[in-house]
Amino acid sequence: MESMLSRLTSGSICSSLPLLTPTAVWSIPITPPSPTTSKLLFPSPAVCRCKNLEQPELLPGLPKEYYDDEWQARQREKTKEFHRMRQEEEDEEERIVDEYREIALRLRNYPQEDLVKARLLVADFIKSAEEVEEKIEEAAEKGELNELVLLVIWNRLDLARRDDEKDAIRSLDLLYRRVETEILKREATPAMRLLNDLLNLHDGFDDQSWLKECKKRMIDTFPREDPFSILVPPGFDIDKHEGPLAPALALEANDVLLRVDFVREVDELLREVRVEQDEMQNSQGLDPESVAFRLKHQEKQRAIHQVEALLDLAVNLNW
Repeated sequence: MESMLSRLTSGSICSSLPLLTPTAVWSIPITPPSPTTSKLLFPSPAVCRCKNLEQPELLPGLPKEYYDDEWQARQREKTKEFHRMRQEEEDEEERIVDEYREIALRLRNYPQEDLVKARLLVADFIKSAEEVEEKIEEAAEKGELNELVLLVIWNRLDLARRDDEKDAIRSLDLLYRRVETEILKREATPAMRLLNDLLNLHDGFDDQSWLKECKKRMIDTFPREDPFSILVPPGFDIDKHEGPLAPALALEANDVLLRVDFVREVDELLREVRVEQDEMQNSQGLDPESVAFRLKHQEKQRAIHQVEALLDLAVNLNW
């Protein structure tokens, strides 16, 4: 055995082999492998992918659905929907914040001291409950009712509408209308104040009694217009020529209301209201908005008829 190994390692065997030169190497015929052999030795990438899909390498802690393409596609769609919904919620929150910011900025141009007084006055109205009428009239007499008070009430009403507080909406809406009416009443002319008082005398049922009461009120309000009462002061004895010599009508006084001024202002008001009513179209629908519009229109028409009756009463008034 040792002699065989020594012969193999010796140069005798190697010397017996032919010397392979580069030219000889290229001349050796190479037989290409068959297609079957190639497939076995070098599988295609598609085969490798199929094998990988058939036998995926599972990671610890992940469910089997994670390796399903359809399941992953559904999860991606759910993720997109979730992001879309979150974006809509963020946009809605931003819109609400902008609306609240806009409401708060309405009062930024008013002096802080006046704003604090208006807010305290509105809070006092809200807490007064049944005594709110007296509080409003008292504030009007002091000159505390103004545009800023109305704006503070409107801001509270707008916030209640944003938060859908129905009870607060009704209460604040009534408060706003009452304060607005009181402001208009204080700023109105004597003729318009008298007209408002006469309309408030109506109980909604008996027109004849109402007209009698209105005639009595007009006689007490308008100064007599006959020549004798104008030239001769009240209390002057024309036979004895004794009595006060002051003029019968203190025309320079601010609280004197002549019948002619009342008739003129009421007539102008009716002409303006009739033009507005003619421009409005009657709605024939049965939806809530159409029904509310018709009821409001009928209420305005009823008020117009009452004002027309008062105007006719003032024109034909006899003492």
